[in-house]
Amino acid sequence: MLVILPPSETKSDGGTGAPLRLESLSFPTANPTRRHLVDALVELSADLDASRAALGLGATAIAEVDRNAELWQAPTRPAIERYTGVLYDALDYPGMTRALRTKALERLLIGSALFGVLGAGDEIPAYRLSGGSKLPGEPTLATTWKPVLNEVFAGIDDFIVDLRSGAYQNLGKVPGAVTVTVMTEKPDGSRSVVSHFNKHYKGLVARDLARTRRRVADINGVAGVLADAGQRVEIADPTTIVVLT
Repeated sequence: MLVILPPSETKSDGGTGAPLRLESLSFPTANPTRRHLVDALVELSADLDASRAALGLGATAIAEVDRNAELWQAPTRPAIERYTGVLYDALDYPGMTRALRTKALERLLIGSALFGVLGAGDEIPAYRLSGGSKLPGEPTLATTWKPVLNEVFAGIDDFIVDLRSGAYQNLGKVPGAVTVTVMTEKPDGSRSVVSHFNKHYKGLVARDLARTRRRVADINGVAGVLADAGQRVEIADPTTIVVLT
């Protein structure tokens, strides 16, 4: 089983790894597209106003543009440590035992607007590029990534749970993947999606699936792992699990 996480807008600084080496990343068939987008971001960073407009940045977000300017020179760290925020706090990779960290690195993938999809241990620099961004003179990221990622995912011979949000799922579809929808149930029985809870509970889902000893190969196995971990789950259809909060 593999679990694809969404990336995060927030990213940790620094790192102790050598500068970005695309050849060291998982799924090397994506490297030509990765190189093109990295070069495009570096070039864009020379124009602060254009960077702000393309990346949806506020007037004070100069540091984000500086990160993009240094993509080829900046230190790297494993992707699972680079991404931060609500989902990654709930996953709590730093708090795992060494054995569980090893298992997480084997099972977790991370979607990315810049790199397409990464292994959790792939070493990357900090950057700013969202799934909905549109770079000047470039097609949409969905148009750029879809043929590349569709081929990558079609070549993965494993059961996959896709926790990416819609914008990142649109970059490339995973055939037969199970997806997870997090819904908050109100006292009157109505249900709605709350962004903060969605990220938190998807982090818990990823944590439970990363550390399970079970061999999970279908949606029933996913539901069983989550239920045993204390989560309220329903199988909505053959490829969708609903987690209730």
